[in-house]
Amino acid sequence: MSIPRRDPPSLLSLAISAAVHNVQHIHNLSSIPEQIVAELFRKTLAAGKLTEPILKVFMATGNPEVLLTVQSLDIQPIRYPVLPTRCNGRMI
Repeated sequence: MSIPRRDPPSLLSLAISAAVHNVQHIHNLSSIPEQIVAELFRKTLAAGKLTEPILKVFMATGNPEVLLTVQSLDIQPIRYPVLPTRCNGRMI
């Protein structure tokens, strides 16, 4: 009986795993290729780490696969109500 050979993980998969682990610290994905952004989004979603700020970072990329996934899963950004304010006793 032979032991099945396991190839070491690729540098790309290690980088994506590290990015998912630290996704809350990522503020811009504009320099990342679209394919990697899509994979990072899928893995972030699978890891349960998608929050409102992280969703905004992914949406800002305009990546079609990310946008389609957000639309198909009906993920909605939280909309906070705007409260009226007063300035010098007058309503603005």
